[in-house]
Amino acid sequence: MTSSQYDLLYRVYDEFDTDTLREYQTIVDLFPAVDSPVALDRWQDANEELTAMKSEIADSITDGEIYAEIAARVDRDSAFTAIDLYAKYDRGVNALVLDVDETLRSAGRTDNEIPRDTLHVLGEFHEAGIPIVICTGQTLENVKGFTIQGLGNEIVHSGALSIVYESGSGVFTPGHGAETKRLLYEDLDTDIQDLFDYLRANVLSAAPEDVRRCSHLQGNEFNVTLKPNFETGSDRAEAIIDTALVYLIDLLGSAVSDDDQASSWARAYYGDKDPEIRSVLEAENATSDVDSESIPEAVRSTFDRIDVAYYHADAAEISSLELNKTGGVETALSVLGIDDPFVAVFGDSKSDLRVMRAARDGGWGIAAAPEHASESVLAHVKETDGLVFNQGRSATMLRTVFVMNLLAGAIEEPPSGKANNV
Repeated sequence: MTSSQYDLLYRVYDEFDTDTLREYQTIVDLFPAVDSPVALDRWQDANEELTAMKSEIADSITDGEIYAEIAARVDRDSAFTAIDLYAKYDRGVNALVLDVDETLRSAGRTDNEIPRDTLHVLGEFHEAGIPIVICTGQTLENVKGFTIQGLGNEIVHSGALSIVYESGSGVFTPGHGAETKRLLYEDLDTDIQDLFDYLRANVLSAAPEDVRRCSHLQGNEFNVTLKPNFETGSDRAEAIIDTALVYLIDLLGSAVSDDDQASSWARAYYGDKDPEIRSVLEAENATSDVDSESIPEAVRSTFDRIDVAYYHADAAEISSLELNKTGGVETALSVLGIDDPFVAVFGDSKSDLRVMRAARDGGWGIAAAPEHASESVLAHVKETDGLVFNQGRSATMLRTVFVMNLLAGAIEEPPSGKANNV
């Protein structure tokens, strides 16, 4: 990193009409695929203007082609965020680690679809040789479905994309032979596997009627996840998930011990462990009078290995603490052959925070989060590099990371800029 790179950025944004440049780039990248001569003419005109404006920058300053690509992708603030990141870490990222729900897509802003501009930037990362790790609590089949629909079969089966599913229960990396599917839950000891077999077998049949009728069991391979039969984020979804959370905690208690106090132990343990869960228990009049310190050691030691997660108006889940997104990401990076990782982790929840912290502590990555992420995630991101983006605007931060790579020379030749849908 040299001061001249900062100087060149100042020149580009001071001397050229970068706002219009980005408008043309957006048209070229995202113009709808329509079979219309008028539309094609409009796209062609925009492409010619874009090429001319980039050429003007390229001919005017040192390394102008790179700086033209930067200005075409991000505004001044994002460009200087990118150069500050490069100055701090002296390298670009060599993989993306991306949560999906409420990170790449948002029920509140994107109708729960990954926006086209986000998909386009991910395509550019792929074209530039940067592997993508999708890291989610969803089932493998769900993730495969929307990933193929959004990114296409070619990218998904390129050997450069991996899916960490069910928050680290398994890793799916097409194109890697015997390493393609790693079932990490099979490495757990028999007692924990048997416990989850019991939970899955009984979770619906033992549920109270409102939970049984108003929620459904997500089709996981390992985790036990109840989802609402209502729109995510709605008042009805919130009500049923709050009820389901209390039920799952009680069910877990009865699965761990046949003592009459087992459910009270579970409520006390998980209420003390997580303030958000405690607030739900209080709202549901389901707190326990048991002192958590009085929980038998054998019961506590099992609880210490099991996570209960609450996602507001979205899901209530039981998973193994010995399986998490961090372990899944590390496995995915290994299968992808990334020996010296430096990744960009995008996420919004506590499970994503574990990956962010591991990347920070191990010196193998940076973190970004949407503005509506959990308080603990936002605190971590703001304390590190401040990479917070607006709801539904993941593409903006992805472009910033892309520019960081351009500055670092991690992308030797910028993508062609040709529209992928015309």
